[in-house]
Amino acid sequence: MDSGIIINPKDFQNNKPLGIYVHIPFCQTKCFYCDFNTYSKIEDQIDDYISSIISEINIWGKILGKLSITSIFFGGGTPSYIESKYIKIIIDSICENFYVDKKIEITLETNPNDVNKNKFIDLLNIGINRISMGVQSFDDNLLKLLGRRHDSEEAENSYKTLREIGYSNLSIDLMYGLPYQTIESWENTLEKSLYLDPSHISMYSLQVENGTPLKSKINSGIYEKPDDDLAAEMYEKAEKNLFEKNFFQYEISNWSKKSFECIHNKIYWENKFYLGIGAGAHSHINNFRFSNIKSPKTYTNSLVDHRSSKSKIMKMNFIENLESLSYSDEISETMMMGMRLNQGISLKKFEMQFGKTIKEIFYNEIKKLQKLNLIELSDTHIKLSSNGRLLGNEVFQEFII
Repeated sequence: MDSGIIINPKDFQNNKPLGIYVHIPFCQTKCFYCDFNTYSKIEDQIDDYISSIISEINIWGKILGKLSITSIFFGGGTPSYIESKYIKIIIDSICENFYVDKKIEITLETNPNDVNKNKFIDLLNIGINRISMGVQSFDDNLLKLLGRRHDSEEAENSYKTLREIGYSNLSIDLMYGLPYQTIESWENTLEKSLYLDPSHISMYSLQVENGTPLKSKINSGIYEKPDDDLAAEMYEKAEKNLFEKNFFQYEISNWSKKSFECIHNKIYWENKFYLGIGAGAHSHINNFRFSNIKSPKTYTNSLVDHRSSKSKIMKMNFIENLESLSYSDEISETMMMGMRLNQGISLKKFEMQFGKTIKEIFYNEIKKLQKLNLIELSDTHIKLSSNGRLLGNEVFQEFII
């Protein structure tokens, strides 16, 4: 089947720094709530998939030149599920094709049950300096409900192992708004997380996605439907507890100790450029957003015979979708992403980028949202209010042109 996207390499070239996301789609098992581009029982594809990752990196290296890389993020899937030698091969390839300072943030996502001391010593020596661990909860009943493979004791022990190895930049992922989750259970999870004293905590409200086993169980009445009002109460409880423990909330779902914000994720929220490598990975370069083929097997096959070309156009067989962003698209995306940050959007930077003030473009929307007490407008920034953070999606809709 003929597929792929035709591009002019010159359209993607610039001198701006770039974040790199690497998608590792492999999981031992798939969690009941997950609708990400992840797969279990395809371990036989790992070798070929990594070879294709290297091929894609080489292709972009030739197109983009020796750009400076600001961060590298291994997400999934479960990057910690594959052998550390594969992570090394990928990092080495990125370093060969781009300029990578030795001190940049390099994050790897892991599940608690993947934390093996020798393996994570190797990963530290390879260059991984930030770990994001998917704990989700310290309530064993809720972990079973979510289809997680670890329990609370294993999560705590894995965290302590990472500290002993020498990882100083550790992040914990938590989920709230779960079926049967009580305020007491959530408070216990917060208390345990704060006791471990990570440098960063991400908290996400459960989104019950179509096509997932969790959605099916809720629809059939096996599980109760999550309570949105209770979820909002949990969020407010987290804000209070983390503030008291000197965590700084810098984005709707993210808190950190001083100087430990996730550099890579801020690239997304500040609407800067990033390159996604791997099956289903998304990218934003210049005025283009594009994404790769989702299927790992099809992605791998698309790169087997891919040849670089010195002509004005290239066929990128591994890219599935490409969108050219208009002036209005860029404004809307800058607003929707930037408003997620607690500091909001700089009025001066916005005007410098787009040639108009935010008030000129969104005068009526701003007046409406101010009246509803959902945003705050100062002389320098526009940002969500505390109420607005609870209704972020509703606020963001107002800034779509």
